[in-house]
Amino acid sequence: MAHEPEPQPADEFDAGAVRTWSSLALAALGRARTDIDAINVYPVADADTGTNLYLTAESADRALTGALARTAPGVTDGTAPDTAASLSEAVRAYAHGALIGARGNSGTILAQLLRGVADVLGADPAGRAPGPLLAEALTRAAEEAYQAVAHPVEGTMLTVADAAARAAQAAPGTAADVARAAYEGARAALAETPGQLAALGRAGVVDAGGCGLVAVLGALWQALSGQEPEPEPVQAPAVPVERLPEPCAQEEGGPGYEVIYLLEAPEEAVDRLRTTLDGLGDSLVVVGGDGLWNVHVHVDDPGAAVEAGVEAGRPYRIRITHFGDERRRASAPRAQRAVVAVVHGEGLAALCGEAGATTVPARPGEPLAVADLLDAIRRAHAREVVLLPGGAELRAAAAAAAEQARADGVRVAVIPTRSAVQGLAALAVHDPEAGFDEDVVAMTAAAGATRYGELAVAERQSFTSAGICQAGDVLGLIDGDVAVIGPGLPETAEAVLERMLGSGGELVTLVLGPEVPDTLAARLESYVQQRHLAVDTVTYSGGRHSAPLLIGVE
Repeated sequence: MAHEPEPQPADEFDAGAVRTWSSLALAALGRARTDIDAINVYPVADADTGTNLYLTAESADRALTGALARTAPGVTDGTAPDTAASLSEAVRAYAHGALIGARGNSGTILAQLLRGVADVLGADPAGRAPGPLLAEALTRAAEEAYQAVAHPVEGTMLTVADAAARAAQAAPGTAADVARAAYEGARAALAETPGQLAALGRAGVVDAGGCGLVAVLGALWQALSGQEPEPEPVQAPAVPVERLPEPCAQEEGGPGYEVIYLLEAPEEAVDRLRTTLDGLGDSLVVVGGDGLWNVHVHVDDPGAAVEAGVEAGRPYRIRITHFGDERRRASAPRAQRAVVAVVHGEGLAALCGEAGATTVPARPGEPLAVADLLDAIRRAHAREVVLLPGGAELRAAAAAAAEQARADGVRVAVIPTRSAVQGLAALAVHDPEAGFDEDVVAMTAAAGATRYGELAVAERQSFTSAGICQAGDVLGLIDGDVAVIGPGLPETAEAVLERMLGSGGELVTLVLGPEVPDTLAARLESYVQQRHLAVDTVTYSGGRHSAPLLIGVE
């Protein structure tokens, strides 16, 4: 959970106020997440709106915290409220974090609302009164959110945002006064949503996305005024909302898949993409700008939706969810235990999948989001989960995902694997029939007993623990440190193997990258056999996105 600082003094609108807003909004959505999930009936009754809003806000908060930490000399944890960041830098980081981490229909709209706020507050607001400035920002937010949705529907989060903006425009006074007016206008609009949208009226609930937006606006008022909004229960049905048995949207015959991806593309290409996707399905929301977009759509042909993104630019972080699968998983009994593994490479993903693990793909240069790990834990659908992060740089994300999963009642243990080969070693001794603690101890011991090596190609001249390398040199790493600098893969791999086996070993695991010839595996197997007769060797293909060579010695 994010650090929750003291509220700012009234009308002090700066980077610290944005940070306070972010922390309070994340806390508010965390408290309301389960209740909002329970009233989620539109556009798809899949009980995840609260979770999607929370994960979007978490991504925004993480980006903001990182930006403030980078601009505050000597601050490393991002918790200090007095930073050197400007208001413009803070709101832009906040909106960007929401964009890259937006989840679902509601999270995508929230990301665009925050972008609208950033478009106003981030445009050199010096000399302008904070109250009117905030009113303009909330108005721009509502306008941009409406424009991002292909077919806006009243009685939804959009209606609540518009009501908040109109109330803000009519409110004189300080930024705190404007924020309070926006919050109260949103509350009033939310209460009217069951009479505006038939699906809500039938279920007897208010709009779930609008409910989340009210929480975010309440946090804004609290951040600017120091006054905490009165707690109000989420308007839930007297009896549980009936979930539709078919994997479709609110109407019979609706699309069966949700497709979400980030897209790098010029604006003119995105205009064409909107037209294409609008013809493929519904619930189309495209948010972003400046070359980076978050695309959300419900379709029957997810492949066509992804292909449309490829034609427009470079889609990545592609997520495809089948609504029927999600509902069946939610209604199915939980397994007792599951393993979730982060893997670099498609071949490793297949290998871990065959071993029974739920896999999370990690690609070079793309940070792994906590939400991706939470998704995998959710897909595993187990009471107990063993999480294998597969890299030291992923431990923080794994720890955060584990903490959130525990809040949902899942028992999670994180095994600090630093390489895929350590994860394979842990999977090899995994025993789902053993007690949880016993299984975790055995897997941890197996991972810890596995030394790991990796071959990489230097991109530039640099200093390493083994000396100075030049661009194009092959680097042999052992337990994360450069131990060998060589001219080619075969020679460097042999040198790494010799050093690793110098302290003993019984099994060598080789994982070859996609560009490495099979002859290298045969050469290394022969090398080990000739020099270490008692050592066995196993070889796997890492597939796309894997390192040139991974080595494990047990």
